[in-house]
Amino acid sequence: MVELTDGGPAAHHAYPCEQCGANVEFSAGTGTLTCPYCGHTQQVTAVVREVREHDFAALASRTRTAAPATQDYRCGTCGAVTTSDHLSQKCGFCGSPMVAEVEGLGLVEPEAVLPFEVDREAMQGALRTWVRSRWFAPSALKKVVSAEQAHGVYLPHWTFDARTRSDYVGQRGEHYWVTETYTTTDSEGRSQTQTRQVQKTRWYPAAGTVARDFDDVLVAGTGRVMPEHLAKLSPWPLQQARAYQPDYLAGYETLRYDVEPETGLEVAKREMAPVIENDCEHDIGGDVQRVHQVHTSYAAVTYKLLLLPVWIATYLYGGKPFQVLVNARTAEVVGQRPWSAWKIALAVLAGLLVAAAIVWAVVANGDGGTAGALAEAAVRWGEPVVRESVGAPT
Repeated sequence: MVELTDGGPAAHHAYPCEQCGANVEFSAGTGTLTCPYCGHTQQVTAVVREVREHDFAALASRTRTAAPATQDYRCGTCGAVTTSDHLSQKCGFCGSPMVAEVEGLGLVEPEAVLPFEVDREAMQGALRTWVRSRWFAPSALKKVVSAEQAHGVYLPHWTFDARTRSDYVGQRGEHYWVTETYTTTDSEGRSQTQTRQVQKTRWYPAAGTVARDFDDVLVAGTGRVMPEHLAKLSPWPLQQARAYQPDYLAGYETLRYDVEPETGLEVAKREMAPVIENDCEHDIGGDVQRVHQVHTSYAAVTYKLLLLPVWIATYLYGGKPFQVLVNARTAEVVGQRPWSAWKIALAVLAGLLVAAAIVWAVVANGDGGTAGALAEAAVRWGEPVVRESVGAPT
């Protein structure tokens, strides 16, 4: 049974095991709360509502109080007090899972969560595959696979829906061909007149209006993880998101959003812009298009705060931290990697030796024996041999 601790801002959910009294955690892939000690499983508390979109205009019109920078957790197991800016984490003293009661913190409350599906074992398998594919990486990269190096984190994201109408001004280009005469000089210095077909383009003014409905434009709600890495973890199966339930967070870290929804909407509009411009080009038609101006109006703008699951592994190499992310729904791996100078040097040296061997074979055998020498050199260096023959096939 999930319990709620007492105390205003310090209130949080605790998860005692119904069988042994230890603490249960959400188990990736099973959809249950599992005790790591006795193995007892408990069902996630049912939420009888669907994931909803919220009116952005209503959010923008009301005054939101500033959320405290941190909140205090008082562990229901050992009594220790932990100050944190996370929405969920484990007690730093006894490891018990704690999930903040979001209501009353002055934050936009999460609407949906995509629960962890890839467990630790599957995550390690994905990391092993990724590490093996990193050519010229130092051997130390293998340490990232270690179970102790990775932790599960829910990262906040905003999604935005909007109905757009865009007025544009541009040009439509239509190709045509003309015959062009030009003069060349042959090898004996004589001038020759020749013709060729040259493509030209006629440009015509164009203007019009396009409309498009956008659904679930995803914007990262945190700046703590490199945005380019988060973008590469897409696509996410957002249609599988479930209504927010604190139980899903038990045993994992959950970051607060530090990108406000107003800022997130501006980022979403920048994501929409190239799609709208492409619609304008399609509407212009012709062979080529130029779009000079686009004015877009946005209606029926809605939003929601969504928590997405990621395994994060960080390791040090050469005194510099490197970060690797694993999508905890699809097992997609994205991350930074160092380069091994000595492995690169060996590869360059091997390439030079192969080139030197081929040159030596050509010189030693003369022009008449070039093909055989190349084949011999290739075989000597373990390369596949390809021969071309003229005449009847053999």
